[in-house]
This record gives sequence, C-alpha cells and structure tokens, in this order.
Amino acid sequence: MASSTGNEKGVNPVLRISQLDALELNKALEHLVWSQFTNCFHGFKPGVLAHFEPEVKAFLCLILWRFTIYSKNATVGQSILNIQYKNNLSQTEKYQPLSKQQKLWYLIFTVGGRWLEERCYDLFSNRQQQSFSKIKSYISFGAGLLKLCGVLNFLIFLRKGTFATLTERILGIRSVFCKPQSVRQVGFEYMNRELLWHGFAEFLIYLLPLINVQKLKLKISSWCLPIAGLSNSENTLASHCRECSLCGEWPTMPHTIGCPHVFCYYCIKSNYLFDMYFTCPKCGSEVHTLQPLKYKMEMTELHV
Repeated sequence: MASSTGNEKGVNPVLRISQLDALELNKALEHLVWSQFTNCFHGFKPGVLAHFEPEVKAFLCLILWRFTIYSKNATVGQSILNIQYKNNLSQTEKYQPLSKQQKLWYLIFTVGGRWLEERCYDLFSNRQQQSFSKIKSYISFGAGLLKLCGVLNFLIFLRKGTFATLTERILGIRSVFCKPQSVRQVGFEYMNRELLWHGFAEFLIYLLPLINVQKLKLKISSWCLPIAGLSNSENTLASHCRECSLCGEWPTMPHTIGCPHVFCYYCIKSNYLFDMYFTCPKCGSEVHTLQPLKYKMEMTELHV
C-alpha cells in the first residue's frame, strides 16, 4: 500500500513567477550555448555561419530538447526550479508524464516554428512568382495571428496561473512541482539586520559625496602636525623656503598664499582649483592671494 502511494505522486501547482523564471532561464541557456558555439568559429572567415544560422540553431535546440524534455519531462530552467511538465490531458489528478506524441509536437512547435520563422524570408525573398508571394503573405499573416494568440494566452495565464505559453495550452501540458514545497521560515532578527545594514549603506552613499575629503584631510593634518612636533630644523627649512608645505620637496616655482609657508606652483594651484576653500596644512590660513616668492635663493645655500 505504501509503495503504490509512493509511485503515484500528487500534483503541486506552480506559482506564476516560477513559471516565468523558468522561461527566462531557458532563453539565457540558449543564448549561452549559441555564444559558446560561435566562439569556436572566431578564427574562420567572417560570415561562415551566416548562411546556415537557422539550421545550426535548430540543431542545438534539438540536442537540448533530447536531453531535457524528451528524457526528463522538464526544461533546464524548470529543473533548476524543481518543476516539470505534467500531461494535463489525463483524467486522473495524479502526476502523468508527457506522452511521446506531446514531446514530438513540442519539438515541432518550438524548434520547427522558430526555424520556419527565421528561414521563410530567405525561402521566398528571391521568388518573383505570384504563388510564392501569396505563400509568403499567408505565412506572415499566420505568424502575426500566432503572436496575437500568444498575447491573449499570456493574459489568461496571468489570470488563472496555468499554461504560460501557447504551446503548453495547445498540447495540454502543465507545469507542476516535482516535490512538495516546504514553507520557508526566515527569522525576524535576520530581516531586521539586513534592513538596518541596507539603510546604513544607502545613507553613506548619499552622505559621502557631500563631504569634502581633501579639506578634511588637510584639516586633520594641520591638527596633527603640531602635536607630532616638528623639529627646529624642519621649521627653519620651511621658513627659509626650502620645502613645499604640500609635497615636502624643494619648491618648484615657489608661491605663497599670504602666510609664511611656501608651496610649489603646481601643488597649490591644483589644490586650490580642486577646493576653493583650501587652507594651508601648516597654519590653516585661507588662500588670499596666490603670489610668487619675492626673493631668490642662491644655489650655494643648498649645500649649507
């Protein structure tokens, strides 16, 4: 009795969002397979696959169909989400796998229909006869009608939650969960912690552009330098214009900003252009006037 109930597993309806996610995963897989396949032909002459692109895509989709729908009754996206197809035409509510006819028709509708849509233009573009033009117009009308039916089917799917695609509705195949879904329980402590950190991160992202980091760094350095205590030789060096107060090197084109300290022209100019409220990192004086140094130093003083 237990074995019989184990063989006949019940049906678990699938949420709409899970069915749509499975379709998006299938599209992503097809795009990934095609991109990996085309990378193999980068060393060949450009346009090698252009004439046979619809056929190559159909062949790759055929391989995917063989190892997904035909063998497992589920696409790759459905397998990831623990979903598979059920034969909805069966009279019982228990799970019934797809029949071979349904699998073959699924292949024809998906792979064959896509191939015909991509290839029909090339088949009839060079035909000037009236009969071929009529066939082409009929195919275009049929493709438009199928797209309209697909839109209507999607609206019905949003209403009822079954048959996400027109192919599923025509063939009578429905998405169900492979195993019963357990209820996820998430502690409020985890949720509160995540909300707190997200709010704090958003606050920092909003606040950081408003902070003048350069001015703050200069202000902190002006506070720390007197505490660290400069030696008399360093103070004398700065006062005798032998050291740039920003880079610490011999000043190139020495300039002053109205305080006793000296700066390289490019150092003070770049900092002042970056921050119009720039202050001296040594004494905290603001830039009043940017003037070149009035006196010159003899080169012999470098060796003193």
